[in-house]
Amino acid sequence: MTKYRSGRINEEIKRDVSNTIQNKIKDPRLTAMISVTDVDVSKDLSYAKIYVSIFGSEKEKEDSYSALKSSVGFIRKEIAKNVKIRHIPEVIIELDNTLDRAQHLDSLLEQIKEQKSNDNK
Repeated sequence: MTKYRSGRINEEIKRDVSNTIQNKIKDPRLTAMISVTDVDVSKDLSYAKIYVSIFGSEKEKEDSYSALKSSVGFIRKEIAKNVKIRHIPEVIIELDNTLDRAQHLDSLLEQIKEQKSNDNK
């Protein structure tokens, strides 16, 4: 599979999964804001890792993540209906902690900056 085709499939699945999560999953545990940040489909189209960011309290994050994990079959069925590919990949939901790591690094840099300014005084 060429890189161009895999990129198109990734984007198409990302768009479809995002729409499915926002509009079609009716699980009451989905109370937090969920954003699909990335999709990575394996070269043989057997697996699709879907990276999501969940915004809310810790309890909301845990509940929403477990709701997403339990609705993997429904998400795969929606991909089969909406994305025109021969083999529908197995869906794997992963938490994307990139924003949390970025905030942590930013706070560390701020602490270093404050320490340097205090040392210069």
